[in-house]
Amino acid sequence: MLTLPPSVRVFLCAMPLDLRKSFDGLAAAARELLAQDPLSGHLFVFLNRRANRVKILLWDRNGFWLMCKRLERGCFHAPVREGKAEIEAAELSLMLEGIDLAGAKRRPRWTPRESTAPTLT
Repeated sequence: MLTLPPSVRVFLCAMPLDLRKSFDGLAAAARELLAQDPLSGHLFVFLNRRANRVKILLWDRNGFWLMCKRLERGCFHAPVREGKAEIEAAELSLMLEGIDLAGAKRRPRWTPRESTAPTLT
């Protein structure tokens, strides 16, 4: 189970990737395929062609973390089928547990409006 702070963003690469790549290859994929900085401290999620393996790349202040999971049966169901997407940490947790989010419906939530208070000059 991953516990992530709300400030961490999760970027999913839904196009299949050769998961024989390690730290440097996945960091390059984050730069090229996701157009994101792998040193940002955010999570980068990659799936293989059969979608039975996932690798998650994370940079902390000292170096890269590489988390891997292989399913013995079944496959991961990404919320998007092609390209790239930014997903929430809760969606990542559900995806890693094998839950298909395709039929899930998100209920409306409260979000704060931008402040319209006058600024002092």
